[in-house]
Amino acid sequence: MQDASSSDKLAQKYDAAAPGWADKMRLLGYFDAYLGFLSIGSADDLGRNGLDVGCGTGAFAEARAVIQPEARVTLLEPSGKMLKQAEGALALRGVTTHTARSRLEDFPPAQPFDCVLAAHVLEHCDNPTDALRHMRRQAAPAAKLWLVVSKPHWCNAIIWLQWRHRSYRPQQVAKMLKEAGWVLEAEHSFPTGPPSRTSRGYLARAV
Repeated sequence: MQDASSSDKLAQKYDAAAPGWADKMRLLGYFDAYLGFLSIGSADDLGRNGLDVGCGTGAFAEARAVIQPEARVTLLEPSGKMLKQAEGALALRGVTTHTARSRLEDFPPAQPFDCVLAAHVLEHCDNPTDALRHMRRQAAPAAKLWLVVSKPHWCNAIIWLQWRHRSYRPQQVAKMLKEAGWVLEAEHSFPTGPPSRTSRGYLARAV
């Protein structure tokens, strides 16, 4: 994971970026990419009570709401300004939300979630396998994890200049998932636009 000081600095950077973040993500095609990824499974794979880890402005949770409009979601995010925007975006869709301004490692397990979302979270973690273990502790048996991770590409080299994030190859992600108590069920290549160059999707099941 990250130490508190590093996490606070990252949250401050996301606070500063928050005002135009949601529009930028839609313009770059990430909302549509997330919707396509979530559509590869069944509606049951999206659960009724979800957790969006590092939700940002809520694009991933919004995409889930298109398919599962009556499902609940807990928005977990250390950036207060990002979290407020995510809450507002889901409210416009009529989605029942609970918000938690917190780091993943500081978020206490409550009732187990049957769906966990995490888009571009592992890249900011000093110990990504440990982060996946924390997500597993939040998940009910057989819950699904919808994971999006940065992959090696020159586009990510440019993004790194601002965010100092990491990127991982599929074999690395599969190994981390296994060590953290998840079974990888499917991988997803985003077909177009910036997501096709920067990101890869992974669907896993809690064991």
